[in-house]
Amino acid sequence: MAQYSAELDGVFVALADPTRRDVIRRLGRGPTSVGDLAREFPITLPSFMKHVRTLEANGLIRTDKVGRVRTCVLNRERLALVDGWLAEQRRIWEERTDRLERLVTEEQQ
Repeated sequence: MAQYSAELDGVFVALADPTRRDVIRRLGRGPTSVGDLAREFPITLPSFMKHVRTLEANGLIRTDKVGRVRTCVLNRERLALVDGWLAEQRRIWEERTDRLERLVTEEQQ
């Protein structure tokens, strides 16, 4: 459980930055080179590379280098951690609202 929590924390930290979320969104359309990705953002290449390293360190993307070109690929499976956590939260809150609804309904009767 602690490992899952640490992994989830890392994913949320990586997704906390709007530039990194935009990178994830862009990679959702398919792999692309770091150079092409970087051109889409108004920041320097070294600053952009910090974002790439954060995403890669937290398993959200993978980079492959062929010759001089480094290509970024989205790791969709890693996003399943967030999906699973959100599903669990949704289930918890639905149970709570269901209990509240039963309580209110029973008091009215």
